[in-house]
Amino acid sequence: MVWVILTQTTFFVKSDIPVTSAGKSGHGQNGAVDKIYKGYLIWYNRKKYERVARMQLKIHMVTIEDLMPQDHFLRKLEKALDLSFVYEETRHLYSQKYGRPPIDPVVLVKYLLVGFLYGIPSERQIEKRIETDIALRWYLGLDLLDRVPDHSTISQLRRRKPEFRNVFRRLFHVVVQQCIAEGLVTGKIVATDSTHMKANASVSSECLVEVQEGPEVYWERLNQYEEQGLEKLKQLKGKRRAERKEPIKKKTTHSHKRVSRTDPEAGHMKRPGKPEGPYYLVHETLDTDHGIILAVTTTAGNVYDSVPYLDQIEDVHKNIVPVQIATADSAYDFALAHQVLDENGISFFVRPKPNTAQTTVEFDRTYFSYDPEKDVYICPNQKELHPRSLVRRDGGIFWKYWASRKDCKFCPLQSKCLTKKGSLTARYLWDNYFRAPVQKNMAQKDSPEYRKALKKRQIWCEGTFAAQKWSHNLKRLLRRGLEAATDHCLLSATAINLKRMIKYMG
Repeated sequence: MVWVILTQTTFFVKSDIPVTSAGKSGHGQNGAVDKIYKGYLIWYNRKKYERVARMQLKIHMVTIEDLMPQDHFLRKLEKALDLSFVYEETRHLYSQKYGRPPIDPVVLVKYLLVGFLYGIPSERQIEKRIETDIALRWYLGLDLLDRVPDHSTISQLRRRKPEFRNVFRRLFHVVVQQCIAEGLVTGKIVATDSTHMKANASVSSECLVEVQEGPEVYWERLNQYEEQGLEKLKQLKGKRRAERKEPIKKKTTHSHKRVSRTDPEAGHMKRPGKPEGPYYLVHETLDTDHGIILAVTTTAGNVYDSVPYLDQIEDVHKNIVPVQIATADSAYDFALAHQVLDENGISFFVRPKPNTAQTTVEFDRTYFSYDPEKDVYICPNQKELHPRSLVRRDGGIFWKYWASRKDCKFCPLQSKCLTKKGSLTARYLWDNYFRAPVQKNMAQKDSPEYRKALKKRQIWCEGTFAAQKWSHNLKRLLRRGLEAATDHCLLSATAINLKRMIKYMG
């Protein structure tokens, strides 16, 4: 549509009209208005001539396309991102025969997307911003006088059509695949970390309730590896313990936890150096070449970082891009992760957990050498400790290596060797069932490649979270519930991916 715009222009010209005595009387020297001469405003100064200010109306023929800068970010975004899939994803949500014509679903997606692109926290504020911002109007396909969709439309959309949220997951994956196609994702080094996001609830809304804790997926994985270990033990000893009727699992327990009455799905977070209260955790895995976020998982604030990690990294490796190296901080340093990633052909460069083991004896397990051919440990007195049992302990699986009772009974180093229960007890040590992949990865911890991976994790993960919190609405939620938090985090990750994609595409 072509718009006619009237503008008022003021300009000055010199005039040869003689200066009169009336024009000089009682006025300042810097050009005070004296009188009107033939329809023009006459301004006098101390010199012997006058300036005439003429006001003129001009007519401009413009469109909103003319008002939109050619190099604007949204022009590049509109050209790069194809949102036609939204119609396919939402077709079943709208009637084709009855009712009033709906608002274009692509417009609604863009409506929410610009909020995360420009850090506008609420739909009400997005509406106000679009009303006055020509660039946002252009991106949504609205003309200068078109009515902006009311913010309540988004609320009604969430309430009446909850399946619309599938669009956000699809949008995130479409953008990731486009980044891969543009060569911005290689999978050479991927980094994982988490950050907290304030729930729409206060500490005062929390109360102590009894909750039931059941087994997690983590324990199901351990069950599988334990059965493998028991079969190996059977080959070594010729027998194994009796078959279980059911696989071992974490005991279901009842405990009291702080739960918000306002948002029960948020978890009470209490970590060193972190704020305390109802929060959600955002777990992200990104490619360290250009900082493209590949996976997003949202959990309650009281969930350990290690819980969603394996499922997330396996999904990235199998469904998004083959991963060569995975890196993370010490919160992800658990033996099962080393094993699973090694089976997938992924090197795991993780910051080691600090050693908190305390011992009062001189000869701890570091004085025992391992013989891989015999699968035995050699003590400082050159005696052998053999694997005798497989034990579930502290959320892991361990081999228990025993020495011979007679070897320990007359050993001169007995009082200095390992922790003992009695003077005549044979010494033993625990060895992680996943020792091999752990040692394989830890053997490289001093290498330049290892240190480089940890440095990239720090730069990209911390920098990305900072950018999302300050510019892409990741500080706090305005809605409640885990589903709402997931949608929020997906849109935030999509926004920063789009910015980085447009930047590198030029």
